[in-house]
Amino acid sequence: MSTHPPNRLADETSPYLLQHAHNPVDWFPWGDEAFAAARERNVPIFLSVGYSACHWCHVMERESFEHDQIAALMNQWFVNVKVDREERPDVDQIYMTAVQLVTGQGGWPMSVFLAPTGEPFYGGTYWPPTSRHGMPGFADILQKIHQYWEEHRDECLAKGAELVTAIDQLHHHEQEKSPLQEDLLRHAQHRLMQSADMQEGGFGHAPKFPHPSDLRVLLRSWRRFGQVESRNVVTLTLDKMADGGIYDHLAGGFARYATDRFWLVPHFEKMLYDNSQLATVYLEGYQATGNDRYAEVVRETLDFVLRDMTSPEHGFYSTLDADSEGVEGKFYVWSEAEVDELLEAKAAEWFKHVYNVSAEGNWEGHNILHRTKPLQELAGELGTDRETLSASLTQSREVLLKVREQRIWPGRDEKIIVAWNGLMLSAFAQAGRILGDDRYTQAACKAADFLLSTLRRDNGSLWHCRKDGRNRFNGFLDDYACLIDGLNDLYLTTLEPKYLQEALSLTDVMQRLFYDDDQKAFHYTPSDHEELVVRVRDRYDSAIPSGTNLAIHALLKLGWIVGREDYVTRAGDCLDNVSGTMRQQPSGMGQAHVALDLLLGPTEEFILCGEDVAETATQLQREFAPRRLLFTPSEAQLEQPGQSPLLSGKSAQNGQPTLYVCQKGACQQPLIGDETIRAHLESSTL
Repeated sequence: MSTHPPNRLADETSPYLLQHAHNPVDWFPWGDEAFAAARERNVPIFLSVGYSACHWCHVMERESFEHDQIAALMNQWFVNVKVDREERPDVDQIYMTAVQLVTGQGGWPMSVFLAPTGEPFYGGTYWPPTSRHGMPGFADILQKIHQYWEEHRDECLAKGAELVTAIDQLHHHEQEKSPLQEDLLRHAQHRLMQSADMQEGGFGHAPKFPHPSDLRVLLRSWRRFGQVESRNVVTLTLDKMADGGIYDHLAGGFARYATDRFWLVPHFEKMLYDNSQLATVYLEGYQATGNDRYAEVVRETLDFVLRDMTSPEHGFYSTLDADSEGVEGKFYVWSEAEVDELLEAKAAEWFKHVYNVSAEGNWEGHNILHRTKPLQELAGELGTDRETLSASLTQSREVLLKVREQRIWPGRDEKIIVAWNGLMLSAFAQAGRILGDDRYTQAACKAADFLLSTLRRDNGSLWHCRKDGRNRFNGFLDDYACLIDGLNDLYLTTLEPKYLQEALSLTDVMQRLFYDDDQKAFHYTPSDHEELVVRVRDRYDSAIPSGTNLAIHALLKLGWIVGREDYVTRAGDCLDNVSGTMRQQPSGMGQAHVALDLLLGPTEEFILCGEDVAETATQLQREFAPRRLLFTPSEAQLEQPGQSPLLSGKSAQNGQPTLYVCQKGACQQPLIGDETIRAHLESSTL
């Protein structure tokens, strides 16, 4: 722990900023005070952007920002600004684009030099304190930037103006549009299949990210076009990830990504947004295949979130760090001796065989738990049956988890970010419905009630995040879109009208603050936001889908539920606006393709009424039908005001189970009685 007196970051709530509050660097948080100081001193701003779970951010802090001599240079020559990218994704997007334009790549920590008015003129990512391995040293860079600013200031300012123009063009450029037709989905499917790893799953080689949106596109392509190869890539990927070291076999949940092709060695941080999206795609995989392992992964992942990532207020925390005790992955790895000591002899033998634990280890002398074979095959190798082996492994995992929980934990970032909470709200709501587990439905209800009551202003607009009882920053487009879609899913699970009405209310606010009627597009920042060098319009998916693509999907789904053609039309206009990008870079537009599948239809609505319909409802919930809405209202719910107009006039006929099959609210004759319903479902192809 540094002994330096606190700097201005000591008053912040972000764990990432607070980690730097005792650096010798005279850090400012992002804001007017920093820019005023830079203008007064006529010096550049050094902007450092990262996040609490970022391993290399911690490394650069230890090497450079806690280094007294380097800090002295920073303080003498620059005004230094530290930003948590999770608090200020708008700032992150602008300057990450600048770094990518300057260097051809990006990442965190992000390091950018700005004019006192905010224009970036040079940047990079991690720099070591001194030059090594061909990388320039941070101290040398500080010296050169200072010298260049003093001797060639006009060139710095000109470069900044040039970069701002380029950033603006990248965020607002118009590509030639592509017709919103099935061909666009086929093109995306083809490109994704070209990049798929047919042996180890996923896309590309190493490092390997899960790409949940792309997996969802392939599942929809399989459902629409009947090409089983698409589904096979998804199931291969889901199997490999669930068996790999990227998955936490003791506590559930996924790490950020794998550093290798085989999903063995993770970058150990656990992010809320990854686990929400992966829970959703494993649910869809379960629907598409009936594979109980996928449902098990969903339960383990959501149970991890409930146990380790849920606040007393019922919101969801952001991240668990990769590092503990200053060592990446230390919390998660095991030695063979530890396993032998903790488990009985046979249990240890079986556990080590299944999870590939050895004396030499598989990563830096330690063991990352992972499986390489199906459980049935492993049981045969061990001379037992699958059920006996499974029971033994469950007990062994519980023993090791209890011991692991006594270790020094990685840091937990307890920011509650509305967008990420909306994604997790959606995952819990869908899991409650598809798996029939009321625990997940109740978690979703509590989270929604908390977000709506605590992170919304009196005027109906949203805050972006909350930490230590303080709400911070204007809500961004993805905050609104994720929460609206989460409320859509929660309404479909509970048929509680208040969630539908809240989704409608937030949609009106979202359109008012973010939508550009002239451009038929959404901005990422609200109209009343602080003025930055560029008003961002994000279109590409990254770790989470873009705000634009999320808003399109939220509008489409809500418009479908409530019969609002104006929502559907606006979503179609926005999708048309990004259609050229969808064709040019389909792997960065997965959420847009998911929305396109919904827009193209055909869609259908099932309203299943009656008292004895639970078995049929369960069957329908467990089918992968992404273009179907299923409602199973009680008589009391049918009479509640504020319900979807699709439920209007529906009821059980003659006291028997009754299924209404509709398309955009236009319904066929109701199907009455179990046998009639069953016959229809057996012949249904949508």
